[in-house]
Amino acid sequence: MDNFRIAKDTLGEVKVPKEAYYGAQTQRAVENFPISGIRLPFSFIKAQAIIKKSAAFANKECKALDDKKANAIMTAADEIINGEMRDQFVVDAYQAGAGTSQNMNMNEVLASRASELLGGEKADYSLIHPNDDVNMSQSTNDTIPTAIQISIAMELQATLYPALSRLIQVLKKKEIQFHEIIKAGRTHLQDAVPIRLGSEFKGYRGTLESVERTLKHSETFLYELGLGGNAVGTGINAHPDYAELAIKQIAQTTDLPFTQSKNTYAFMQNTNAAIRVSGHLKELAIHLIKISSDLRLLSSGPRTGFAEIMLPAVQPGSSIMPGKINPVILENLYMICSQVIGNDACVSTAAIGSQLEINAMMPVIGFNVLQSIKILSNGITIFTEKCLKDITANEENIQNWLEQSLSLVTALNPHIGYEKAAAVAKESFETGKTLKEVLESKKILSREEIDRILDPNSMI
Repeated sequence: MDNFRIAKDTLGEVKVPKEAYYGAQTQRAVENFPISGIRLPFSFIKAQAIIKKSAAFANKECKALDDKKANAIMTAADEIINGEMRDQFVVDAYQAGAGTSQNMNMNEVLASRASELLGGEKADYSLIHPNDDVNMSQSTNDTIPTAIQISIAMELQATLYPALSRLIQVLKKKEIQFHEIIKAGRTHLQDAVPIRLGSEFKGYRGTLESVERTLKHSETFLYELGLGGNAVGTGINAHPDYAELAIKQIAQTTDLPFTQSKNTYAFMQNTNAAIRVSGHLKELAIHLIKISSDLRLLSSGPRTGFAEIMLPAVQPGSSIMPGKINPVILENLYMICSQVIGNDACVSTAAIGSQLEINAMMPVIGFNVLQSIKILSNGITIFTEKCLKDITANEENIQNWLEQSLSLVTALNPHIGYEKAAAVAKESFETGKTLKEVLESKKILSREEIDRILDPNSMI
């Protein structure tokens, strides 16, 4: 019993670890939801603390909250924003609907710490009350979706956008580096007309630039916050000026352009902004899988595959085959992107759970979008720095495959017609002769014409 204290809530008494800043409602959630051991990430906790600090400021300005209490709550919130007391946020990511447990976890920790700052003891709710003071003018129903949008916006700016920008920059360098190298194109995994190796990387760059634009457009929806809607969007128990003051404070604290939602009812009924962002993260993952799959194929071998590019070796590839090197960074990226696609499926399913005035499945939506941003950011950075930037071209193999490609015959169409060209290609394939050798043996064109027409440079 020495390691515990007795905490009370409206349901009665609960044993809480003695040193914990949280109280009875958080402890009940810990006991009710021992699901995964996974917590909502610090970015979400930080967003919650920003909301509580901004709410205390607004309530103070509206004369609804005593200056001393407001200042203590704001100081305690700053400590959490700066990374302190992370171990006090103990509710599982898979928790009670809407995130009430998560909201109360924050309320109880702030109330306890603010009470200490005023000279009291932990959980001395006579000084600072988690509901009456810390949660003043708020509800789980407006603070949790607000925290989701704030944390997603902060993480996009801090982690994903820099990683994606660097990836696009390195792809541009590869595009230039490989510009002069002409190789066999392939469609349907069959021979196709020539293409520059640099042009393949140009395609990757353009695709990711397009996704980056759409992702940044979806981000704009994150900046409309329905804080102040309170329980169902009506703003019950909140001062008329509270929402505007609190959201301005959030914008100032984050240095991001948050504004007041024009329709708090729509904000609280649906997690539209998070759904949009999740969808574009999935789109990014799909394209990254395509790029990683291409690079694995182009580097396959080194003796029995395409082997047109060479990846940097980062670790041994086999526990039994000496000297084997696998494309582990690309495989890692594929797995990450698979998880992101799965996360979006979870977000979509949870979003369907919205009923009437609230979506009760918000915690899992926030968790999955934030996880997608984190693992994509890290995966992209590792891919860029440990793989992409050090890819080199195997020009000997590229030239060999180019010379053997039957699709060079396409250039003959305007000169000898499709059917004759097809016959030449067929004979080349059946006899193992090159296209040039078949054309010379049949005296269809002069040597000079053959060299000029089948010059890969003329085809790109």
